[in-house]
Amino acid sequence: MPNTKSAIKRTRVSERRHLRNRSAKSAVRTFVKTAEKSIKTANVSEETTQEAVARALQALDATASKGILHKNNAARRKSRLMKKLNQSKQSA
Repeated sequence: MPNTKSAIKRTRVSERRHLRNRSAKSAVRTFVKTAEKSIKTANVSEETTQEAVARALQALDATASKGILHKNNAARRKSRLMKKLNQSKQSA
């Protein structure tokens, strides 16, 4: 338990940020999962697949710029997603 006034405030602020960051991370995971599913099931040249990937990349960039995800973590996830997209294009 925090004892000082400033420590109590930091706990409150930390909890607020945790909730905000948790929802943002969850949204990113949803976008990435949707894009991966779209890549696996649909024809890669379809617009829906391209849009799903674009939304996932945009969400990753946004969370990285806000400091919710580390920039290298976001870059790695984007790279993996694009790799899956390109591999499925070649196999089609």
